[in-house]
Amino acid sequence: MKQVPDIIDYDLKILFIGFNPGLRSAATGHHFAGYSNKFWKLLAAAGLTPYRFRPEEDRALLAVGLGVTNIVARPSRAAAEITKAEYQAGKEILAAKLSLYRPRLACFAGVGVYKEFAGRSNIKCGRQPVPTVAGVTDFVVPSPSGLTRIVFAEQLAYYQELARLLACSTQLEER
Repeated sequence: MKQVPDIIDYDLKILFIGFNPGLRSAATGHHFAGYSNKFWKLLAAAGLTPYRFRPEEDRALLAVGLGVTNIVARPSRAAAEITKAEYQAGKEILAAKLSLYRPRLACFAGVGVYKEFAGRSNIKCGRQPVPTVAGVTDFVVPSPSGLTRIVFAEQLAYYQELARLLACSTQLEER
């Protein structure tokens, strides 16, 4: 099964970080490609993209200052299949990416992703009080997977909060 390439560059506004690619993403070569995945719908509804991108347009995220990577590159049917060793190796690789590319915000698409990366428990969605990489703000949103039981409106509220945080940080930078 092929890996899905990162969509990453320097000076991104937001780098979204998932668990790992699902089987449909691996088959198509595009992030968040699962039929029931709400990622693209959430980005558009929160105003983070100018319209609802299709998974095949994932590379166009760079044009609006967004990127995507995963804590583990190996595709699987479910995140539950990821081993502790894969998480540990992925954690080191992700920390290096965040240090190198320095996105303004690192948005973890799922509480579990952030728990694995930060090694912290009792995580709540929203801005995290302590960054894991100096100079990069950590933010957690619910997983957009179709397996998530959180209703769309509640998920959207966190993406809207992320958009507001981005707007505030952009205004501060412009001063």
